[in-house]
Amino acid sequence: MDKLIKTIDELPLIAKIILCLPALNFVWAIYRIIKGINNKDTFLLVIGIIWIIGAVTVGWLIDLVTVILNKDNPILT
Repeated sequence: MDKLIKTIDELPLIAKIILCLPALNFVWAIYRIIKGINNKDTFLLVIGIIWIIGAVTVGWLIDLVTVILNKDNPILT
């Protein structure tokens, strides 16, 4: 799990932006779930589960804004 988290954290900005698109945003949800389990962070785990449902509606837009504004450490990731 650490390798997956590190890989996604080290993606270039353009790749992170592409993953924010509505059709691919579930990747961020799975990333949050894995990171929540790995860090024993219940809040992040719950956000990841909720994100699976909300990613198609407004979640992708929130991810896009936070990735662009916080290039190194997006909010909720």
